[in-house]
This record gives sequence, C-alpha cells and structure tokens, in this order.
Amino acid sequence: MDNLLTIIDNLIQAYNNYIGGYLILFMLIPTGIYFTYKLGFLNITKVGHSINVIRGKYDGKGAEGDVNHFKALTTALSATVGTGNIVGVALAIYLGGPGAVFWIWVTGFLGMMLKYAEVTLAHKYRKFNSDGTVSGGPMYYMEFGLKDKIGKWAKVLAVIFASATILCSLGTGNMAQSNSMSDAMFTSYQIPTWISGLAITFLVLLVVIGGIKRIADVTSRLVPLMAVIYLLATVAVLVGMHDQIPTAFSMIISDAFTGTAAVGGFVGSTFIMTLIWGVRRGLFSNEAGQGSAPIAHAAARTGFPAREGIVALLEPLIDTLIICTMTALMIVVTGAWKLDVPGVAMTVGAMNTGLHHFGIDGLGGHIIALGLLLFAFSTIISWSYYGSRAAIYLIGEKAVKPYLYLYGLFVFFGSVWGLEIVWHFVDMVITFMTIPNLIALLLLAPVVVSETKKYFKHMETVKKNA
Repeated sequence: MDNLLTIIDNLIQAYNNYIGGYLILFMLIPTGIYFTYKLGFLNITKVGHSINVIRGKYDGKGAEGDVNHFKALTTALSATVGTGNIVGVALAIYLGGPGAVFWIWVTGFLGMMLKYAEVTLAHKYRKFNSDGTVSGGPMYYMEFGLKDKIGKWAKVLAVIFASATILCSLGTGNMAQSNSMSDAMFTSYQIPTWISGLAITFLVLLVVIGGIKRIADVTSRLVPLMAVIYLLATVAVLVGMHDQIPTAFSMIISDAFTGTAAVGGFVGSTFIMTLIWGVRRGLFSNEAGQGSAPIAHAAARTGFPAREGIVALLEPLIDTLIICTMTALMIVVTGAWKLDVPGVAMTVGAMNTGLHHFGIDGLGGHIIALGLLLFAFSTIISWSYYGSRAAIYLIGEKAVKPYLYLYGLFVFFGSVWGLEIVWHFVDMVITFMTIPNLIALLLLAPVVVSETKKYFKHMETVKKNA
C-alpha cells in the first residue's frame, strides 16, 4: 500500500511541477488583470458598496433564493477561510520564502475581480430544483451561457468542471482540512490521528445532512467567532514585535522578485518558485477563479446578479489580504520562517515565540489548534455543499446522500494520510476546476460587463429617487 501511494504521489508531483503549476500561473493572473481593467477597478471603488449590501441596505422584497447576502457570504467564506490561512501560508513561505507572500497578495487583489465575475455569472444562470432549492455555479453558466458560443462543447466543459468539483471537494475542502486538524491535535495534545479522524467524520456528517440552510446557520456563527479568536492572537504577537513589521514588509517585497537563499529548514527559492508557490497558496486560500464560491452565492436572495458579485468582492479581501497577511507577518517577524518545519508547526512556532514576549509560554499551540479546528471544520461542511451541487448536476438529486457518505469517508482518509500526499493531491485537483472556469470566464466576459452596467445604472436611479 505504501509503495502504491508513493507511485501515485510521484505522478501527482510530476503533473503539479511541470504542467498544472504553470497553467495556473499563466492563466490566473492575466485573467485577473483583464477583469480588473475591464470593470474599472471595482475591487477598489466598490468595497464600501459591498459592505452596504451585506448590511441589508438594498434588500428587496420577493427576491428568490435560499439565504440572504450575509449567510451566502459567510457560507462561501467558511469554505475559503480554512487551513490555507494557517497552514497554507506557512507552506508557501517554507517552499517559496517570504517573497511568496507578495504573490499571495497579488492573487488576492486580482482574485476580488475574478470572484465578482464568477459569482455574477453563477447568479444569472442559476436554476431552481424540484424542492424549491437553488443550484448554480460554473457548470450552469458553462452549459447555458456558452451554448451559443461553443455549441455541444459547452456541456462537455460543464461536465468536466462538475466532475472536478467533486474531486476537489474531497481534496481541497475535505482531506486538506481534516489532515491539518488531526495534525494539530496530535502536535498539541498527542491525540492519535485515527481518533481525531473518527470524531471529525461523525461531527461533519451530523451537520452536512441538514443541507445549505443548516450549513449557513452554523457557518454564520463559526466564521465571525473563529476570525476574532485567531486575529486577536496574531494582533497581540504583532503588537509585541511591532518594531520588526517594517523589516518584514521590506523582506516580503524585495524577496518577491529575487527569491531567497536557503536558510534553516527553508529549501531555497528562485524567483519563479517564489511566484508559483505564492500563487498556488493564494488560490488555495481564497479560491478566486476556482469556481467554488459561486455555488454558494447562487443561493442568495437578490434580483440582480451583479449585486451578489459585489458581495463576493469581500471574500479575497478578508481571507487573503487580511487574515493571510496576519499569519505571514507573524511568521516573518518572529523568525519562524527559518525553522526546519513545514505546515502548522511553523505557525505554532511563530505564535509561541510571539507570546513569549508577554511572558506567556506554551499557549500558541492551543490557540492554533482551536483556530485550525474552527477554520477547517467550517470549510469541510461548506465544501460538502459544493460537491453535492456538482453531484446533482451530474447525476440528479438522488446522488446527494451517497455523495455525503463518501465525503465522510474521505474526511477520515485525510486525517490519517501523510501531509505531503494530501497537499500534492490538493494542488492537482484545484487546477482541474480552475482551468475550465477561467476559460468560461473569458468567453463570458461580455455578459459580466453587461450585468455590471445594468446594475449600476439601476443604482443611479435608486439614488436619484431617494
């Protein structure tokens, strides 16, 4: 069994190193730049409007959908705010050096516009199921939006994407999360991974059988709680070492274009490796362009597709430009990036070092373990919804329960398998979703522009009549 896993892992790494990594690099950033320019930098000018929409300022009566803007946002955020913010950032720095953080920022900034575009399209082309619930996402805007452009290939592209979504739900939203949870529990409390795996699997199945409304109820409570706990701890560390923050920013920016020589456990980096690992971990963190979040946002109650797109703008801002930055700065200012440890152990080391300045020792592992449990658990339950929507698209509503039980099985697999093979699998399946989605976004760019103009013309009328 170990030999077979090694062979599979080697094949996956070959794909990631020579195909997938470069495809993502040469498609994601250019597409983000294109939409940022084409839509007039909405990721800067409309952040305030996004906050007002989430607050319910423009909620109208009679709009169709399953959940409100805030719950759609927290459901999508709970799927993106996860191990990428704690473990993914540490891995990016370990493999690409501090400069990788700069490219995480670039991915997050451009990702705001990619998220806007894909969510707008998902809402425009969503459909209602027999039980009244909503299904939407890239597979629907591929099939219905691209039909006149590429004919029968629209359905083929949609099937490829939906199939990749199921694979990705088992990897990105599932095994990577449960693996980090069980690793944190073992690192901090020496709890065997199989025990953690059984407990996590049971709790996940308990929640996900309830569907999107239960998921939204749980995540709307977990997301603010977990963000506050983790951010308060990281702020405390950064306040205690505030004199090192300017140096950390300088190092991140300079190393982004030069790479970093090997130091301690850091394996060494060239510019291209710094760039690739920054983009990879940035994509894993905020999922902008991957096409996952639109599946949750399609369920929002609103009559304007672009309005939900505006809501989605905040996700990469919160997830990547704020939370990931806090983790990265903590790792760099404490010098933990030089430790010979990948993953959660590096973040724990940073937290312990930082809290030591306040005379607090040993608390970092507990804070990271709690934060990781909340981050990862909410991601797992939200990704079950993404995968179930893809299963419905491919097979029908009868596929949901079998899929959810399969999903639970992979929660356990992720808990007990090794760190490296899980993350290699994650990097591979992300490309299977992202590449078809980016193709569809580029082909449907005129629709995004049209919906944007229509919505903001409506908002001008609303302001005039106010």
